[in-house]
Amino acid sequence: MDFGIFVPPLADSWKMVQRAEALGYSRAWFYDTQMLNTEIFVAMTAAALNTSKIRLATGVLIPSNRIAPVAASALASLNALAPGRIDFGISTGFTARRSIGLGPVKLAAMEEYIRVVCGLLAGETLEWDNEEKRQRIRFLDPEIGAINLRDPIPLHISAFGPKGRALTARLGAGWINSAAHVAHGKAGIEAMHESWRAAGRNAASLQASVLLSGCVMQEGETLDSPRVREIAGPPAMIALHSLAEREAFGDLGRPIAPALVPIIERYRQVYEAYTPAEARYLSNHRGHLMYLRPEEAPVCNAELIGMMTFTAGKAELRDRVRALRDAGYTHFGINAGFGNSGHLEQWAEVLSGV
Repeated sequence: MDFGIFVPPLADSWKMVQRAEALGYSRAWFYDTQMLNTEIFVAMTAAALNTSKIRLATGVLIPSNRIAPVAASALASLNALAPGRIDFGISTGFTARRSIGLGPVKLAAMEEYIRVVCGLLAGETLEWDNEEKRQRIRFLDPEIGAINLRDPIPLHISAFGPKGRALTARLGAGWINSAAHVAHGKAGIEAMHESWRAAGRNAASLQASVLLSGCVMQEGETLDSPRVREIAGPPAMIALHSLAEREAFGDLGRPIAPALVPIIERYRQVYEAYTPAEARYLSNHRGHLMYLRPEEAPVCNAELIGMMTFTAGKAELRDRVRALRDAGYTHFGINAGFGNSGHLEQWAEVLSGV
């Protein structure tokens, strides 16, 4: 069973990654959320220096956060510190963009960004548009040891819509999805398999990763127990963070379950109380995937956690993960959260038993 963690990076996140490595996790994906967390490449460097086996991945890098040559240099530099252990995950951006009041990067711009980054990592001389100029660029001295272009850095794309899935298939990249529940995860990979086949690719060659967020419930706990809410509450709120901003930024393209509608409306009242009105995103994304804000607690109930996260006992979670594995997912990433003692150990026990 191939499983990893998704990390909201802090300066000392390497300690969590080190623990994950000891528990058998195979990959650590680092969020690129510059207004919430530690700079992604700082956190990944610390992890590279304090681990020896676990793969380290941008999960996911946002193109607008740094120009393509800088991203290529950062990835190649990490590859020198942790040879053959680096992955390049990328997407058009959700939290990282919305937290500064912006919508997602255009898909065509991301495709061009990938072309430049991957071309540089392949040691190519290529043409790049910047500051209204088109110029040739390449790594000038890769042989001095500052970077590593010898070991490949696999590409992964997080894509929820048909155009993003088509791009992933056209490039033959690994695919990253996020599943709120089993049916949602199955629908996503079925659509991805269609795109993969349409691009003329063998379904067996698809490397499909899925992000699972939730809590391994202990005997006697309920969906609204304090520990469960602390762990599963923050990821459960993601849909509400997104849908409250639907008019300003669009949404993630997911259908809204009828049972979610009244919960959305309750959170919308919270959202509309944020000031200033033209920058409610400054409050809306605080604590994203890390902790519940006090005003969110009344909205984040058992129903929301049950609908939007993988929260259940060990046996039930194993059954859910088996269903996703049988549907075609090859890698399972657990949202590591923020200071949750024992969380990685509990999920490792679940996943190692699948």
